[in-house]
Amino acid sequence: MHLEPPPTALPATDRRELLRLALASAATVWLPRSARAQTRFETNPFTLGVASGSPTATSIVLWTRLALPGLFGSRLGDDPVTVRWELAHDEAFSRPVQSGQAIASAALAHSIHVEVNGLDPDRWYWYRFMAGDAVSQAGRTRTFPAPDAPAARLRLAYASCQRWEHGYYGAYRHMRQEDVDAVVFLGDYIYEYPGALNAARLPDGGWVTTLAGYRQRYALHKSDADLRAMHAACPWLVTWDDHEVQNDYAGTHEGENGPPVADFAARRAAAYQAFYEHMPLRASVLVRALAGPPGGDGLRIHGQARFGRLATLYLLDDRQYRDPHACSRAGRPGSSRVDPADCAAWEDPRRSLLGSAQEAWLDGALSGARTGWNIVCQQTLFGRRDFRPGAGESLWNDGWDGYPAARSRFTDSLRRHSVSNPVLLGGDVHENWVGHVKADYRDPASASVGVEFCGTSITSRPAGGARHAEWLEENPHFVFADARYRGYGIAEFTPRRLSAALRVIDDPASQVPSVSTLARFSVAAGRPVIERE
Repeated sequence: MHLEPPPTALPATDRRELLRLALASAATVWLPRSARAQTRFETNPFTLGVASGSPTATSIVLWTRLALPGLFGSRLGDDPVTVRWELAHDEAFSRPVQSGQAIASAALAHSIHVEVNGLDPDRWYWYRFMAGDAVSQAGRTRTFPAPDAPAARLRLAYASCQRWEHGYYGAYRHMRQEDVDAVVFLGDYIYEYPGALNAARLPDGGWVTTLAGYRQRYALHKSDADLRAMHAACPWLVTWDDHEVQNDYAGTHEGENGPPVADFAARRAAAYQAFYEHMPLRASVLVRALAGPPGGDGLRIHGQARFGRLATLYLLDDRQYRDPHACSRAGRPGSSRVDPADCAAWEDPRRSLLGSAQEAWLDGALSGARTGWNIVCQQTLFGRRDFRPGAGESLWNDGWDGYPAARSRFTDSLRRHSVSNPVLLGGDVHENWVGHVKADYRDPASASVGVEFCGTSITSRPAGGARHAEWLEENPHFVFADARYRGYGIAEFTPRRLSAALRVIDDPASQVPSVSTLARFSVAAGRPVIERE
């Protein structure tokens, strides 16, 4: 995965300096032994934990951000800090594999993104960081099997939407016991809001619109011990949705909530930089953006990863490149429910959710996807969801429903390339939806070309007025829907079968909730039919 240039150009000198610092935050630097332990901290600076991500068969990204305890998480000043890292075969670090140092700079919020290469495929490792006399907690991570190697099992957790005010992240406490190979996070890691009614806990800092504000909000979220522990348990593959910037923003068009800003492109660029600073993404993403010409797009976070011959994961970005919403009420920014019969732009074939370049990339990636499971990890509900029983339609224009031509191009690609075992994972709607991916959603007899599991939220509350029994009857391609519970999903893939469990907690306002299984489903390889277990 890589980045393209940010939407608002930095001065050439600033771009060159950030490029140098991005390289220093990822590469191994060698310092005299006498210089390695000079820094002293009043308290341990690894308060935001550790994380790993972007796994391949031979490499992994190791992340941390130095931040001293405080209201918003950093009192380190402007000086760079040398951070040492170690990777080992065991938790005691008695069997070392690799080690090195990287530079944490204030310009990148004292974050580092170490890319460790030359590792053995399909293997678990332990890692940790040191700065001066301080040592981080240890994290556990893994490489994926080699692309041409057999694999007996891939066990994924998928999650999204963790609004701070709506509860504690106790769901992650249970996810740690699930023995997963990786977590796929599907967006809304933070929320830009200042508060909520009946809040379980309140964020600091009010509305978030600046780089400093976004950094503070990420630090706040990472102060949750259960979230930090889950990051340390296994690698994460991450994408974003709208709240990492602003509710319902679309591409370069601002969303609907919060105080107005003079320059939305600058706000989006700041939000994207903060996302990079706090996620285990490859530094090459930022380096390519800064090395390119001024202007253009932001972080290119879409990409793919192979898990042996068993599965390929495709991570999509449905926010950065999308066209504006069609026919929102009164022409205002943001989303609405729309009757397509009253919207001339609804079926416009030029409109895209992913953008033309990402659509072309995805079509090319799927052209060779004829074996194993092909897992498309994207932000939202894919299947058509008509909220109006009987005559007429009421569709939500913020999801795939609002971009029907783009959805048809995707399902046409699945069929044209005879993609093997397509599975779509989604989030965003704060509800569990399970259904069949149809070639033509207007025809109930249309062929199923895949399956989808759209998960509920970690904490974020669903919209009111749910009438799921009526909606399931109106949309028979879905086999299950529920808005009552928060939680996450577990999807286990073997050469013969996908098994999915919807795991839910009893109370997001509790720091130690109980967990149960709301429903289980299975899908046999080669047969896109969901069976309730």
